[in-house]
Amino acid sequence: MGRSQMEAATKLRVPNFIFMDDNAAAHRGRIIREWLLEAGVPQIQCRRGEARICALQNLNDLMASLQEEWDGMPQQTISRLVNSMRRHCQAVIDAKGHVMSY
Repeated sequence: MGRSQMEAATKLRVPNFIFMDDNAAAHRGRIIREWLLEAGVPQIQCRRGEARICALQNLNDLMASLQEEWDGMPQQTISRLVNSMRRHCQAVIDAKGHVMSY
C-alpha cells in the first residue's frame, strides 16, 4: 500500500474496516505498520500463505452474526420484506438502470 493509497483509505473512514495482514512483505514495511497503528486500524494477523483460510474464518463469524440477527427479527418484519420483493424487483426493471427511489 503506497502513501497515496493510505491517504485515500484515511479519507474513506470506512466503518468497521479491518486490515487482514497476510504477512506479505508489502505489509511489513515500517511506514505501513506506523500508519496502521496511528490510524487505529484493527488488524487480523494471518500466517503467510493462509490469508484465504483466515478470510473464511472471518466469513464464518460474519455468517453466524447475520444468522443471529435474522433469528431475532420478528416474523412480521420478515413477511413484510418478502412481500415487498415483487414490487422492488419491478421497480428495478422499470428504472432500466437509472436512479430510483424506494
